[in-house]
Amino acid sequence: MNNKVTLITGGDRGIGRATALCLANKGHKICIGYRTREDCAHEVVERIRHSGGEVIAVQADISQEEQIVALFKQIDKDLGPVSGLVNNAGMLMPQASIEQLNAQRLATLFATNVSGSFICAREAVKRMAHRHGGKGGAIVNVSSAAARLGSPHEYVDYAASKGAIDTLTIGLSLEVASQGIRVNAVRPGFIYTDMHADGGEAARVDRVKDSLPMKRGGHPEEVAQAIAWLLSDEASYVTGSFIDLAGGK
Repeated sequence: MNNKVTLITGGDRGIGRATALCLANKGHKICIGYRTREDCAHEVVERIRHSGGEVIAVQADISQEEQIVALFKQIDKDLGPVSGLVNNAGMLMPQASIEQLNAQRLATLFATNVSGSFICAREAVKRMAHRHGGKGGAIVNVSSAAARLGSPHEYVDYAASKGAIDTLTIGLSLEVASQGIRVNAVRPGFIYTDMHADGGEAARVDRVKDSLPMKRGGHPEEVAQAIAWLLSDEASYVTGSFIDLAGGK
């Protein structure tokens, strides 16, 4: 019997939604963390429950430390301590050049994309680590191909935030390897999600797909399968690693 309890932040849409459905199908108990889209979160909950899965949805703004702490306590109460964390929640600001950036935009972006992922990882480690009486576990950080490519003229700030997630993945994997915790990351490229609309260009994937070696955009379900593998026992000797899902870019 699968007793894995997995939190997916930003589990209400896009890659997070696809991951929640994929993991639930594999028997994970799921917590969907969401910030504002209650209707979307509940749609995912209903789909999982209809298939016989165990799932809760908890509203939490991961830019706020106290809300993250409350999120993990709610999971403890309803499902048991987490054995898996998918650090997926993130935000994208409208496309901008460096001259258009300001400190407030950067602070808002990094509070969610970087600080939130760090604090979620902290709370997960408190529950997973052998030194805290935990049974181990796995963390998958959702980075981006932007961390490698830089996203010039569009999202250099977003790319930098994902570069920080890459560093978190490497450093934390070394820090907790002896505690039974594996830490890895996926780096999606041009994936069909509504996040591109947040950046002001909903059709961005279609605009750039012909420049990709595979000549197509990716789908959330393709990323979800990689995340599921990294969380699984099949990846038991994998830590500090990255899976690029960018069509060869």
